[in-house]
Amino acid sequence: MTAEWVRWVTEQLLRGCAPDSMLAVMAGAGIDPQAAAELVALVPANAVYIAAEGRAQQLRKLESTVANLQLLWEMDPMYGIVEKRWSVSEEEFMERYVRGCRPVVLTGHARDWPAMRRWTPDDLKARFGHLDVEVQAERQANPRYEEDKALHRRSVRLGDFVDQVLAGGETNDYYLTANNEMLRQPGFAPLLDDIGSLPPCCDRAELAAQSSFWFGPGGTVTPLHHDTIMLFHTQVVGRKRWRLISPLQGQRLYNTSGVFSPIDLDAVDWKQFPLFEGVRVLEVDVWPGETMFLPLGWWHQVRALDISLSFSYSNLALPLPNNFSYFELVPRVVPEA
Repeated sequence: MTAEWVRWVTEQLLRGCAPDSMLAVMAGAGIDPQAAAELVALVPANAVYIAAEGRAQQLRKLESTVANLQLLWEMDPMYGIVEKRWSVSEEEFMERYVRGCRPVVLTGHARDWPAMRRWTPDDLKARFGHLDVEVQAERQANPRYEEDKALHRRSVRLGDFVDQVLAGGETNDYYLTANNEMLRQPGFAPLLDDIGSLPPCCDRAELAAQSSFWFGPGGTVTPLHHDTIMLFHTQVVGRKRWRLISPLQGQRLYNTSGVFSPIDLDAVDWKQFPLFEGVRVLEVDVWPGETMFLPLGWWHQVRALDISLSFSYSNLALPLPNNFSYFELVPRVVPEA
């Protein structure tokens, strides 16, 4: 019996799984029934398991507390609606959306942005087409394309990428994402000159260091994940559909690796992810000139509905810095027979 199977049995017992169901899984994987039964009987008597069981009980208590808080959030008749607001004062923004941890779409502040009048794929090509950018490519062949983003990095001329996006139709196979760091290159500095008024609580001096540029075809998908900071995401060209899940629901999203969930909100596998049943998903389409504010910890999956140009930024000037500690999850080992 391998160490991986010992770990698997331990995890299932700590979750309260019935021994009979565990034995059926092990038999299906070719494990000798007698050896499997002996392991399932021996693990609970191990001193390490007994210590872990106490910690598991503490975790279940925490999960129940978080679930009760989520129930209170959902009692708000407005919970399922992502508000769209033309203007919000700094005081209300801090109280209702930052400390209140509520997503909101701001619709008024980008009206004076030169980017709203200037940015188009053709404009990008004319001004910056000779410069190299880093994009993600060949994403569709790998369901973990975002987690494995280093494997998908390609350097291309921006002009060539613009041509590819305009000619390629709807696809998730290639995307110029926030990870490209192009706004740190001097050649792209004029893009920052096209950004006008900022939402409440933003520090203009930090914009260049804490902003990102996105460009891709309709059909690009940023998979379900949470960020470790708060941020704004302004749509300049095209629309994006945001689907959001409360940070209090994270224990039902099978988050076993970093900040990612394996659940695809476009095609949920209910047999594989039964705990997801009943999770409330908020949905809102963000149009050109509108800005999503993403509060701390909210899970989100984002799909571009059209060719899209977007600008995101995290330069919040708050009483507390926009910098939070998150425990780094280690990917689980999948047992092999």
